[in-house]
Amino acid sequence: MPNLLLQTTIEGDHDDWHIERFSLLKAYLLSLRDGDGRFAFQVTARNRTKRGEPDPVLSKLHESQFDQLWLFAVDVGDGLTPQDCEGIGRFRRRGGSLMVTRDHMDLGSSICNLGGVGAAHHFHSLNCEPDEERHCVDNPFAANISWPNYHSGANGDYQRVRAVGSVHPVMQDQEAADGAIQYLPSHPHEGAVSAPLDDPSARVVVEGQSSVSGRRFNLAVAFERSAQGGRAIAQSTFHHFADYNWDPSAGAPSFVSEPASDGIARFPEALRSTKQYVRNLAFWLGA
Repeated sequence: MPNLLLQTTIEGDHDDWHIERFSLLKAYLLSLRDGDGRFAFQVTARNRTKRGEPDPVLSKLHESQFDQLWLFAVDVGDGLTPQDCEGIGRFRRRGGSLMVTRDHMDLGSSICNLGGVGAAHHFHSLNCEPDEERHCVDNPFAANISWPNYHSGANGDYQRVRAVGSVHPVMQDQEAADGAIQYLPSHPHEGAVSAPLDDPSARVVVEGQSSVSGRRFNLAVAFERSAQGGRAIAQSTFHHFADYNWDPSAGAPSFVSEPASDGIARFPEALRSTKQYVRNLAFWLGA
């Protein structure tokens, strides 16, 4: 049975995006069954240990029994040590799969030190988006958050998304009219991702559109298995997976000031679509 690790890059601060704020994701992954009707995945969820010191799991991930790492980079730039990055890199090179996500501006920028998938993530101060015209604020309503901060909608609401190119396996949805995922949770300030130009194994698979500027932006980049290692996904924001964005009544850290919507609660198809996307991710990464 494939063994998944859900992992944050912070210690267990309960007034932050600690791992228990992804409990609905964990429960859903644990509920998935394979083609024979058996439970499909083992799932472990944890926060990192003390910052500034090698995490005992991440730094030795290549020696572990895990098959997939779902990494929620919720730090302010100090969430991974060089030893952690080396362990994650060796894990992927030995065939392990990654789902790596972050948020706006420089939130989660420690993942820039990850080879391959780290290059797909663009931040305000590190590895900025190649198009300098995008070095501007998209969401003008959050005065303390600079670019990248694409506004796809309120927390607790949903956004209409569009598959890019031929429909990638992570975007397939037999219940949708056109056979592709239609909806994901929205967020007022999403991060930026793109396919590294020097990596032929990577391509953008889904994009969203700012509800403020109308500008389209990438939501996910998929990396096929290659000489560099196992499959990987770079996702624009961890809010696509957070309890608060699936069910706003779950609550958020006290520093979240924007009012939440109840759109996803009023439109069950959006949550069904989101869960189909998560299911696709787990099975594709494990293939």
